[in-house]
Amino acid sequence: MSQLTICLIIFALTVVGYCSGAYSLATVSLTSMMALTLTGCLEAKDAIAYFANTNVIMIAGMCVVAAGFNRTRFCTSIADGISRMANGSLNKMMLGYIVIGVLLSQFIQSPVVVFGIVAPMLMASAESMGIKPSKVMFPLGAATIVTCCTLPVGAGATIAAELNGYLESYGYMDFMVGITDPMKGRLPLLIIAVIYFAFFATKIAPDAPVVETSYSAKKATVKAELKPYQEIAGIVIFFGDALALMFASTLGLANWEITVIGALLMVLFGVLQPKEATASLPMSMLLLIVGALAMSGALSGTGAGDAIGSRIAVLVSAVGGNSYIIGFIFFIIPFLLTQVMQNRGTMLIFHPIAIATCASIGGNPVGLMILIQAACLSAFMTPMATAAVPYIMDYGGYDQASMFKQSGLIAVICCVVSVGWIMTVFPIL
Repeated sequence: MSQLTICLIIFALTVVGYCSGAYSLATVSLTSMMALTLTGCLEAKDAIAYFANTNVIMIAGMCVVAAGFNRTRFCTSIADGISRMANGSLNKMMLGYIVIGVLLSQFIQSPVVVFGIVAPMLMASAESMGIKPSKVMFPLGAATIVTCCTLPVGAGATIAAELNGYLESYGYMDFMVGITDPMKGRLPLLIIAVIYFAFFATKIAPDAPVVETSYSAKKATVKAELKPYQEIAGIVIFFGDALALMFASTLGLANWEITVIGALLMVLFGVLQPKEATASLPMSMLLLIVGALAMSGALSGTGAGDAIGSRIAVLVSAVGGNSYIIGFIFFIIPFLLTQVMQNRGTMLIFHPIAIATCASIGGNPVGLMILIQAACLSAFMTPMATAAVPYIMDYGGYDQASMFKQSGLIAVICCVVSVGWIMTVFPIL
């Protein structure tokens, strides 16, 4: 039996484990990682490296920073203000936070960071209105993922250059991607996503957490009020951290360095006591991410992505160059694959295939490349998709079954809107 087959079997069993609820998600995730290691699908040195993955460290630091901000009266005041503006309307409250999250996602190329910034305030607003976190966390998190880097600002301004890099490396430069082309292709989905997540996604979300959340476990803890300088420090550190994340490349710092520095400052200024900082680390969620990253790496390393990609060329040749059918193929397969692999790896597989396909018929690959990007950034169904998903699951108290339930309709919307619009604006022939 080949390692690819073994890896796919372990992956299938992992998904079953996630859905069964028999064990915690972290337990299932780490069990799959050890199975991959023992069967040779994953090198031991690679497995241990995932514990020090930059995403894991970044999220840990962000959790401490968010916990410090949660202790300030300012966080509660903002949440109460938005709640008053919403006037008891869940939809109005969600619209405010969704817009904030989507705007931040244009400047920060990391949905997990954006979610970590906005989620504490949304949690406080929901609590003040008597709403459970399970009702609001998936809509916020998925919105930041789906709309990431749509506009040509901040990190989004580099997308066109990245796509042109693929074209140049392949040597097919009859067509080039304009700086506003990715926005032209993805803007309709951004608008529809904001409307959907603000007004409709909460209707599908569970009324109460399916599993216990880290937040609810600590909710009953009563903490001493902060001193004035600690209150100010907590606010400045939180927003300073968010600002630094927006300009990380300019500062010459990695995202994980910024969040860890912020976490340390929260302790050094007394906003959090060392024990409180340690207690704010959601170990179950962090271990879930470690295992999910390992599964993603194994699927990529054993050639699962390449095996799927090689079969797409056969499908494309069979449909006779129809832009919409080809577009559907190049959306749905990367979309499904990116739920179990990191989106960057999936894009690396499918961009060359798209370019080669168009080059063989003299077609325009710009639409397909933007479509692949849209598909790979729509990673919100499983913990393996992106590091933001375990964060969302922990905050909202979701299991895998509830994630699938909430993901179904928006997945169809992403596919229909993206394929229909992008293939109309950027046809292949």
